[in-house]
Amino acid sequence: MDMIPVQSSAIAAIGYDAATRLMKIRFVEGNTYDFCDVPAHVFDGLRTAASPGRYYAEHVRDRYPCH
Repeated sequence: MDMIPVQSSAIAAIGYDAATRLMKIRFVEGNTYDFCDVPAHVFDGLRTAASPGRYYAEHVRDRYPCH
């Protein structure tokens, strides 16, 4: 999966696989987390957000766990 760098104080890069709806977020501190069954529009929103960290907090965190 290709990771796209984003301008954020919290998030370093994001990636998405449309076929599996898996999203990855690499945070500035170095940890990378997987998010499962993420709709494409959520990834697009994160990718284009003026504040990716705020978008993550409002639309992603605690919503797409991988079981």
